[in-house]
Amino acid sequence: METTPVSSTLAEAAAARLRSEIVSGELPSGARLAEAVVAQRLGVSRVPVREALVLLEREGLVEFTATGRACVKALSPRDFEEIFVLRLALEPVAARLAAPTLKSDMARLEDNLAATREARSLREVTTLDLEFHEIIIAASANSRLLRLWCSLRSELELWLGGLQRSKQIQTSATQPETVASHEEIVRGFRTGTPADCERLMRRHILGWREWLPTPEEMEP
Repeated sequence: METTPVSSTLAEAAAARLRSEIVSGELPSGARLAEAVVAQRLGVSRVPVREALVLLEREGLVEFTATGRACVKALSPRDFEEIFVLRLALEPVAARLAAPTLKSDMARLEDNLAATREARSLREVTTLDLEFHEIIIAASANSRLLRLWCSLRSELELWLGGLQRSKQIQTSATQPETVASHEEIVRGFRTGTPADCERLMRRHILGWREWLPTPEEMEP
């Protein structure tokens, strides 16, 4: 029986810890990730940390400088815009395709919505928000669409976490507004047509446009 190398297991655990800290904003954009410092903090050797950083680079959360130093990737205004455009292109179509399936099986969306109502942190809201959309993507039964979504998932979480933190600072209403918007989408799946679901999802994604950062807002 094959076993997973201990170094790989440690690397995956280190990557999971760093991923959580990055998407939550605990490790801010541009923060340096020195192998020795991270290794000491996580209680592991430098080898799994190095492997974790390479993995996170592939996910779009970490970048290496020309001298090989690792740091948390800073999404530029163009990055925010590109991810927004991708969501706007993919998710309304996914909602239309998923509508027949979700109309007869709403349990996962309703459970997610209940958990979002009870969430105790903005980080939890972000995770549940992304999970809500992933349930719809998976229900579309389009394997290529789901594969594309999964390949972007870490960057999507970084994108959404950044926007939700900005929104929370300005409105203090991220959680109730997320719940209200998702409730409307759930009602659409329950009673609407596939075209209605597509329209609701498009409106939902478009609602993030006003929160996309401008170059001026991201100047140090």
